[in-house]
Amino acid sequence: MSAQVPLIGHFIAGATTPGSSPRRQPVYNPATGAVAREVALGSAADVQAAVAAAKAAFPAWADTPPIRRARIMFRFLELLNASRDELARLITAEHGKVFTDAQGEVSRGIDIVEFACGVPQLLKGDYTDQVSTGIDNWTMRQPLGVVAGITPFNFPVMVPMWMFPVAIATGNTFILKPSPTDPSPSLLIAELLRQAGLPDGVFNVIQGDKESVDALLAHPDIQAISFVGSTPIANHIYETGARHGKRVQALGGAKNHMVVMPDADIERTVDALIGAAYGSAGERCMAISVAVLVGDVGDRLMPTLLERTRNLKVLDGNNLAAEMGPIVTAAAHGRICGYISKGIEEGAQLLADGRVFDGAKAGAGCEQGFWMGGTLFDHVTPDMTIYKEEIFGPVLSCVRVKDFGAAVKLVNDHEFGNGVSCFTSDGNVAREFARRIQVGMVGINVPIPVPMAWHGFGGWKRSLFGDMHAYGEEGVRFYTRQKSVMQRWPETIGKGAEFVMPTAK
Repeated sequence: MSAQVPLIGHFIAGATTPGSSPRRQPVYNPATGAVAREVALGSAADVQAAVAAAKAAFPAWADTPPIRRARIMFRFLELLNASRDELARLITAEHGKVFTDAQGEVSRGIDIVEFACGVPQLLKGDYTDQVSTGIDNWTMRQPLGVVAGITPFNFPVMVPMWMFPVAIATGNTFILKPSPTDPSPSLLIAELLRQAGLPDGVFNVIQGDKESVDALLAHPDIQAISFVGSTPIANHIYETGARHGKRVQALGGAKNHMVVMPDADIERTVDALIGAAYGSAGERCMAISVAVLVGDVGDRLMPTLLERTRNLKVLDGNNLAAEMGPIVTAAAHGRICGYISKGIEEGAQLLADGRVFDGAKAGAGCEQGFWMGGTLFDHVTPDMTIYKEEIFGPVLSCVRVKDFGAAVKLVNDHEFGNGVSCFTSDGNVAREFARRIQVGMVGINVPIPVPMAWHGFGGWKRSLFGDMHAYGEEGVRFYTRQKSVMQRWPETIGKGAEFVMPTAK
C-alpha cells in the first residue's frame, strides 16, 4: 500500500517525518470507499521526540512578549483565510461532510484564532496598590509548558483550533494528536504556522492511535491534556492524566435534545431538526439526536418531518447541492446500523430507514462508499438503547411527553448534558427552560447552540470531565496558571522578626 498511496507523517521541530514506527493505517475516501492515503501511527519514541522539541522551544517562546506572539497569530490568521477552501476540501475528502459544511467548520476555527490574537489583553493581571503599609500585590498569568491536544475525526480543523491557538498565544508549546481517520488537515495547519513565523518546536503533530495517546498521558514533561471524544475515553483520559499529575480538560459524549413546545412554528422547527439531526451525517457532538415533542405537537409536526427526512439530498460532499454526505468509515456505518436494528428490536416505530440508501444515487464512483440516508424513529422511550446511548450518526429519535415539566425532567435525567434546545413562541417558557435545564449549552429557537469564540464550549454531567470549558477566557485559564506577587522595599520594612500572619495595617 505504501508504494501506491501518499503517506501522512508527523510534524516535529518544524519538519515532517515518517517517524520511527513501521505501523501504518489506511485513510479512506468515505464517498468512494477507496484507500486514498495511509497515515503513520506514532510510537512512544515519536512522542518523546515531539515532547523534546516542544520542551526545548518553550523557554524562548514563553519569554516572547505577548504582542509578538499575537503578531504571529495574525499572520497565521491571514494564511488561514487564504487557505480556507483548501482545508475544507481536505475535510470533505477524508471525513465526507459536504463542502459547505466543511467551509463552516474552518470558519468557526478561524474565530478562535481571531480571539487568540487578542492575547495581550487576555493576559492582563490584577494590581492592588498599598494592600498593607508599603506593600503592593499583583497577579500574573504564566504558561504551563508543553501541552497536548487529542482531537476527534468529526472536526479535524475546528476542534484542534479550540486548543492550540489559545495555548500557543499564551506562551505554551503544543503537541497535536489528531484522529488517524482524517489526518491531512493537521499537516496543512502545521505548514501554515511555519509560514507565519512560528518557531520550530512550538507546534508539533504526532499521528497515531492508542499507543501515542498512552505515551502522551504518561509523559512527565507534558503539563496539560485537552481531549474531545466519547465519554468512556474522556473519563479514561481524565483519570489517567490526573494520576500523572496533569491538568486535564476532557469533553465527552452527548445526547442532545430539542424540546418542541405546542406553540412552536412547525415549518421552522422542522427546518431546524433536519439540519441539526442530519447535518454532517449526525457526526457532531452538538447534533440533535432526540426530539422531545410536547403535547399534540408531534401529530402536527411528524408528517412534515418524515417527508423532509425521506427527501434529504444525500450526495458526494463535493456536490454543492448536497445536504448530507457519507458516514466516515465502514466501521462507523456498521455501528450505526446496529443501533437502528436495536431500536426496532426494542419497539421503537421506524418511519424512515437510512440503511436502505443506494450509494449509486450519491454520484459517479460512489457505489462502494459508506452511504446511509436519514433514519427517523417515533415513540421512542427512555429505556431504549437508542435513547440512552450516543449513536453519532443520522438517526433522530422522537419522544412524546405530556407537558413542559415532563420535558425538562426527561432532559435533566439523562446522563449527558452537552447541548439542548427549546423551540417555542412563549417568552416565559423560554426563560424557565434556560434556568431549569441542567445542560451546559442551551439554545432558544437555536438548534445547535455552539458558543462563539469568546464565550467557551463545554457541557455538564458526563459530557465534561474537568473544571474548565474549551476556548474563550476559560481556555486562557486552562492554559495558564496564576501567580500572585506581594512586594515591599527596605525603606518600609520594620526591624525585628514577625511571627504572626501578615495582616493589612
